Amino acid sequence: MRRVAVLGAGKMGQAIVSGLLRAGWPADSVVATARSAERAAALREQYGVRVEPNAVAVAEADVVVVAVKPQDAAALLDELSGAFRSDAPVVSICAGLPVAFFEKRLPDTTPVVRAMPNTPALVDEAMTVLSPGTHADARCLAAVEELFKPLGRTLVVDEKHQDAVTAISGSGPAYFYYLAEAMTEAGVLMGLPRDVSKELVTQTALGAARMLRESGDSPVALREAVESPAGTTISAVRQLENHRARSAVTDAIEAARDRAREIAEEYA
Repeated sequence: MRRVAVLGAGKMGQAIVSGLLRAGWPADSVVATARSAERAAALREQYGVRVEPNAVAVAEADVVVVAVKPQDAAALLDELSGAFRSDAPVVSICAGLPVAFFEKRLPDTTPVVRAMPNTPALVDEAMTVLSPGTHADARCLAAVEELFKPLGRTLVVDEKHQDAVTAISGSGPAYFYYLAEAMTEAGVLMGLPRDVSKELVTQTALGAARMLRESGDSPVALREAVESPAGTTISAVRQLENHRARSAVTDAIEAARDRAREIAEEYA
């Protein structure tokens, strides 16, 4: 692939652009589109990439990343009817929209890959999950995976799992931020300066995540290693169980999954 077009360089689209550039892609190989002149100017100034109208970006691209909001995808594809090349893969990061949504609006045989990255792409720690469509062969999928590897880690799953992926890793950073916010506020309530409390929470989260990644142990085993009989940690965990924190997390993730399904029904 010589040129990538990112249609709709919002938060995730911008993360993809910046990640490609950090990975060594030359600026002239990345073209973006934006909804406003102000946004286009900011992208040009910050990254040195070209920002073009959608039709121009698509015509020049070897791969097209559709990064618009799900509700805007149909109008975008209608606008660009006839502009897509059937040999240029289309990658969708539109939450909830299935591969079939794109395949029925694009030229026959167009390779489509559904992707779900997350916002830690901005610091090269994304989790991106890919699902190939009908015409995306192994070579195409490997090429698309190379686009996202600079942003963090990648996985390939059957598309039937993508709504669950969206609920866990797509939305997941927000859950951790919510917990970090609550822990930080608890520290402040107990008298810690806010910056100290935030630093304690941040480093603890970073260390815990690294242990999950590198130790090979389950979350249960790692938790039990912190707990001691009649100690502070087990007292805290008991309160979490009393407040049904585990059930609340499950309910929240299921709600995110269900909303992803609703989006597909609303805009398909």
